Amino acid sequence: MMNKLCFEAFDRTLRDIMKSVDHAKQQKLFGGKVVILGGDFRQILLLVKKRSIYDVRSTINYSKLWKYCKVLKLIKNMRLNTTTKQNATNIKEFAYLILKIGDRDMDLNKNGKDNLEIPKDFLIENIELPLLLLVQFVYPEFELNMMSLKFFDDGAILCPTIESV
Repeated sequence: MMNKLCFEAFDRTLRDIMKSVDHAKQQKLFGGKVVILGGDFRQILLLVKKRSIYDVRSTINYSKLWKYCKVLKLIKNMRLNTTTKQNATNIKEFAYLILKIGDRDMDLNKNGKDNLEIPKDFLIENIELPLLLLVQFVYPEFELNMMSLKFFDDGAILCPTIESV
């Protein structure tokens, strides 16, 4: 997630650029251009240095632009399309766990904190090549299909790089 000020600056920049084409576009959100934002707001929180993880007022949903956004929800888990039947159950369980965490539908302890037990089969423990295991989990049969461009068409997973975090 990016700070809401980045989106607001982008909005003002597009308005300034587009007014040279049509002066009325200066009054339109993002200069009349369609802008698509992607992400799961339950899973991706903005990092604010020296602030609490619960201080999310800097995210896009607290921006003055948010009231103009149309939220679309994906309902199909794309990871299940590229998996074997054997892995499908594990992926469904993992997706369910992630949604429970994101919806804060966890059991609270006596201090009001969430209790979260990560199933053992979701952990990568004492393995020589943990990255290879992760790749095999995300892309089953990766070694067999890594030269096929079609293999990655429906299963790409985009994530921020360390530099951008």
